[in-house]
Amino acid sequence: MFLNNLNSNHFGEGEKAEALEKLNALETILAHYVVSLSKEDRQRYGSVNEQNKLVVNKIRDYKTNQPDLSSPDVDWSEFENDYQSRQFCESLINKLKSIVEGLENKKILHDFDNYTDALKDYGYSQYQAGGNKPGYQVKIDEVAQFFNRTGARRNPDTPTP
Repeated sequence: MFLNNLNSNHFGEGEKAEALEKLNALETILAHYVVSLSKEDRQRYGSVNEQNKLVVNKIRDYKTNQPDLSSPDVDWSEFENDYQSRQFCESLINKLKSIVEGLENKKILHDFDNYTDALKDYGYSQYQAGGNKPGYQVKIDEVAQFFNRTGARRNPDTPTP
């Protein structure tokens, strides 16, 4: 028996419109700040790994707690602005990733529901075609092209990766 309707919680038209409106508003707000980097630029500037971020945090701690030990050659106002902007970006990214993951999970369940219902309908069509009901054989022939008919099977002695 098929599992079905794993996610029956659907967006209303008003919710869809509001979500898109808010997303467009966020995109508009962030457009001034979003930067496009080439692959080479991402590699060059993206080298501040987690270990190096610890260095940044420690230097910032020293600047905050013992400013007399900080270099006069650093624009500390810009340093702090960069730090705060980075923190804000990371916070937004984490929230957006969480939203994206939730939406991807929701989409997966809806895809599964659609596919199981499509298989039910295909089976129903096969049953009706067996009774020579008009139109069903054409439908089966058109849908059958999407199923693998090569008969390729996994060798049971071959371990699945």
